[in-house]
Amino acid sequence: GDFILFIMSGIFSFMTHSKTIKAVSSADGPTSAMMKHAPMNTIVSVSAAALSALYLQTRSAAVIRFGYHALGTPITIDEPVGVAAMYLLSWSSGIGIGLIFKAATPWAPDFFTVATTAYTRANMVFSGKMFVANTLPGYMRDMFDWNPLFHIIDQSRGFVFLNYEPRYSSVMYAIYMGIIFLVIGLLGEFYTRRAASLSWGARR
Repeated sequence: GDFILFIMSGIFSFMTHSKTIKAVSSADGPTSAMMKHAPMNTIVSVSAAALSALYLQTRSAAVIRFGYHALGTPITIDEPVGVAAMYLLSWSSGIGIGLIFKAATPWAPDFFTVATTAYTRANMVFSGKMFVANTLPGYMRDMFDWNPLFHIIDQSRGFVFLNYEPRYSSVMYAIYMGIIFLVIGLLGEFYTRRAASLSWGARR
């Protein structure tokens, strides 16, 4: 397959996932001045941040792919619907993880701010965007297998390329983990919102 398309299939999912985590984790919280204007609430704030990240990354991906297709080598995607589904799955799992960091940050702002950055930086390696999962030996695959983004990117490549069949990743694992992250994030955000105080706004 096309090497540039291989790189893009990993980079776009990785960037969408990472940018969504950053956008959601830094969205306005319950102590923000905007929350004084009903019916504004944290769900609206988080939704706006997540949709903004999706829009920006989708637009960027569309421009880059069109540019490469028009000015470079014409590209063919085997199953575009599957690729779009994996792209949205990387976005939705980023929302769940971002919510967890957002809910935890007011309790230890310095630590979780660093932890958010560390997680997104670690994903540059552990997302597997630069590797072909089928070619990795078992002892190396174990280092990536825990990461839902690794499964999403590998499955996405199975939809992009006709002759690539993912053997060591699972769509359902990524879906289940995304749901778990989202539920934990929503529960944490609800609990943090109930305990919020104006002094937290000064600490952040």
